[in-house]
Amino acid sequence: RHAKADWPQVSDHERPLADRGRQNAPVAGRKLADTGISFDLALCSTAVRTRETWKLAVHELPHRPKTVYEERIYEASPGELIAVLNETSDDIHGLILIGHNPGVQGLAEILAGRSEDDARARMNARGFPTSAFVVLSYTGSWKSLEPGAGTLIDYWAPGAP
Repeated sequence: RHAKADWPQVSDHERPLADRGRQNAPVAGRKLADTGISFDLALCSTAVRTRETWKLAVHELPHRPKTVYEERIYEASPGELIAVLNETSDDIHGLILIGHNPGVQGLAEILAGRSEDDARARMNARGFPTSAFVVLSYTGSWKSLEPGAGTLIDYWAPGAP
C-alpha cells in the first residue's frame, strides 16, 4: 500500500505524500529488499502518492524492476486488481503492486488461501496501514490467478518488527 498521504486542497488522485510517508516509503523498500525477492515487474497506480511511494522505495531494492503505471489500480476493487494481474505475462515471476486500500488489503485477504507462520494473524491484528505490504507466493499462470490460489508468506507494516 502507498505511504501516508497529505490532504492538501487537490483532487484525491493528486494527493502527495505527507512527511511521514516520505520517511516510511524507503523503510518499506528496505524491508522488501530484506525478503530477498527479485521483482521483474512493478505495477503502480497512477495516483501521485503511489508514484512517490514507489520512487522512494525502489531505490532500496538491489534490482530495479520494469515499472508500469496502471490507471486501473487507482480505486480498484480486489476483483479488478485480479483482472489486472491476470493480464501479466508468464515470463514475470516476481511482481509488486503498489495501490490503495481497501483494494490491496482485500486482494491480499482474497488471494491468501493459506498462510505461513503468523503472517495472517499479524495482518488481521494490524490491518493494512499506509506503507504496509504482504508477500504472497503463487505457482501457476497469471491468467489462472484466482481467490485462494496464493499463500501468505509475510506481512509488514511500519512499527512492526
